[in-house]
Amino acid sequence: MGKIVIMDHPLVQHKIGIIRRKETGTKDFRDNISEIAMLMCYEATRDLELDEVEIETPICKTKVKALKGKKMAVIPILRAGLGMVDGILTMIPTAKVGHIGLQRNEETHEPEEYYCKLPEDIEEREVFVVDPMLATGGSSSAAIKMLKDKGCRKIHFLCIIAAPEGLERISKDHPDIDIYVGALDEKLNENKYIVPGLGDAGDRIFGTK
Repeated sequence: MGKIVIMDHPLVQHKIGIIRRKETGTKDFRDNISEIAMLMCYEATRDLELDEVEIETPICKTKVKALKGKKMAVIPILRAGLGMVDGILTMIPTAKVGHIGLQRNEETHEPEEYYCKLPEDIEEREVFVVDPMLATGGSSSAAIKMLKDKGCRKIHFLCIIAAPEGLERISKDHPDIDIYVGALDEKLNENKYIVPGLGDAGDRIFGTK
């Protein structure tokens, strides 16, 4: 079974407070999204396995800890997920980056893939799927299913703001993955926007509102 972690770190909560404000401009919004992603990545990588290796300091030989050869990948859900990639790569600079684009079918109202480009060995990698907002959970659930269908077995999902409805959907559809949430909000409104939320994350990251 996977776990659900609601972040309670003071820095994460402070920065979420900044991005919620409607007067926060594009640059500050983008910078804080990236910084929150970096802090969330710190928590999401807590259980990575370590090896002991021998090195030489300026004084003597000694044994130190090193990541156990884990291959990792960051998969943003387009387009808002792109805002979280740089922060995670700051923490895991050797990670490969894939992209998944989903859009809603206007007839079925279900998410459909319009773009998917993943590292060739994605099934061998520990995968971090990122999207700032988890509203209904439809797109995120579909993206995770796509990755599982391609052979991924160790998946983490990171979102900054989640609605209870979306978190319930993801945890029900994919009870085996680890889910990290910056803040769990009150609800979805009639337009499927998270309340209190922060508006459209993609528009605010890229200045297209």
